[in-house]
Amino acid sequence: MCFAQLSHAIGLNDVCDWLRMKQQALATLGATPPSRNTLSHANKVRPAVCVEQLFWKQLGHLQSCEPGFGRGKIGKGLLRRFRVKIHAVDSTTMELVAHCLDWAKHRRRKAAAKMHLRLDLQSFLPSFAIVDTAKHHDNLRAREVCATLQSGEVVVFDKAYVDFQHLSELDSRGVWWVTRAKDNMICRRARNLPLPKGGKIVKDQVVVLSGGQVARRVKAWVKVDEKEQLLVFITNNFDWSPQSVCDLYRCRWDIEVFFKQVKQTLRLSNFLGHSANAVRWQVYSALLVYVLLRFQAYLSQWGHSFTRLFAVVRSALWERLDLLGLLRSYGTAGGLFKIWGALAQAWIPGLEPKAT
Repeated sequence: MCFAQLSHAIGLNDVCDWLRMKQQALATLGATPPSRNTLSHANKVRPAVCVEQLFWKQLGHLQSCEPGFGRGKIGKGLLRRFRVKIHAVDSTTMELVAHCLDWAKHRRRKAAAKMHLRLDLQSFLPSFAIVDTAKHHDNLRAREVCATLQSGEVVVFDKAYVDFQHLSELDSRGVWWVTRAKDNMICRRARNLPLPKGGKIVKDQVVVLSGGQVARRVKAWVKVDEKEQLLVFITNNFDWSPQSVCDLYRCRWDIEVFFKQVKQTLRLSNFLGHSANAVRWQVYSALLVYVLLRFQAYLSQWGHSFTRLFAVVRSALWERLDLLGLLRSYGTAGGLFKIWGALAQAWIPGLEPKAT
């Protein structure tokens, strides 16, 4: 399934035929290419919890091996004034074929699966994920996605995840949250807070929500797609500056970049199986490949885009060379000679690499 992600396979026959042609290379790993029926049966019957547990254990292992990989860049960009973990919560919809996937129908002629994700904004790595049908509203999954948040951490989500009772539970656990206010949100103003100079912050108020919870409401001009828009945010933190509240929510849009990276490079469409189990296998396989690629990028100090990283790894998939050395030399002035040296060393026995 990881090979299907890296090769952009268009079907089960594509995966099996390709692996059968690489039978000798697989034999060196002690593996044999699967038949189409075997792979199809595994997609349908083998529980997807296997690949889900593999993904989380592999992620935890890599983070323990390289603490810097799991820690990420705390205090980068707009988040430079914060020294705590900041999470973004959102979901992405994956369109499916309605007449083949009855379990995923959420409209008369539409079917889709949805991935609810919590992303660590400092490390840009997933910290929680749920794959389900798209017919359930996002706020029904909010408690599960935020269940493992620790006191002092910050979570940012859009208004689709707003549930006042859940917000109150996060507050009681010591978790800071920032979200957008719904257009029909009912609240009562308790008092106004002083406004900073500059005119970007229109209102900064302490309000009482309809459930009796006290929150902070910030109304400000925020640049969205190169245009200034008037947005309203709510949070349970009264110590941050209003600009920090706006900056935190703007950082939530980084999760959209994550979804874009994954969906544009890996296979989160044209699923290889029609069952719910097969869809979960493919989604978690995509996340596993993403983490492995990001780990290689961290070790090699990769300075290019994730899409370019995927393209390089994909092109070198069946070459006998040092992938880490390839990534370290890629794009440098002497990189061409290093790459060809690695290829020559792999294919010509006894050849010693020359100093560069």
